Amino acid sequence: MPKQPKGLSDLFYETLKDIYYAEKQILRALPKMARGAHAAQLREAFEQHRAETEGQIERLESIFEMIGKAPRGKTCDAIIGIIDESKEVMEDFAGSEALDAGILSAAQAVEHYEISRYGTLIAWAEQLGLTDAVPLLEETLAEEKRTDLLLSKLALSSINAEAA
Repeated sequence: MPKQPKGLSDLFYETLKDIYYAEKQILRALPKMARGAHAAQLREAFEQHRAETEGQIERLESIFEMIGKAPRGKTCDAIIGIIDESKEVMEDFAGSEALDAGILSAAQAVEHYEISRYGTLIAWAEQLGLTDAVPLLEETLAEEKRTDLLLSKLALSSINAEAA
């Protein structure tokens, strides 16, 4: 029997599994990043985003339910690489004035990956008629954008200057 060609709904599902895995990994990495940060504002940003990430995972689980699939992650090499880079920065720059700038940069790489994924999932959900999924994805995208903006403000207002 010939294999059916995969379509947009398959892509949506695979990407949903990818970001679900990524969010779970981020949830585990954020406390380590918070502990590694020297600046209280940066530490607080990571702690706040950890709480948001828990809600994001719950929203993803709701979307899995909407499409009749069990919540399941799929190894996301991109997020593994970004998190590994953040660990490397924390080791290489431990005790350095530049540590917070490096951790912040790694966190923004995570945010940019997530922003990309959620934007794509929104477009595909709209195309597939998954109207109940769209607002959940939009809520998460808004949180990711706010976190990225906060990190940019921290970098420009103090973190980068302290690193220099």
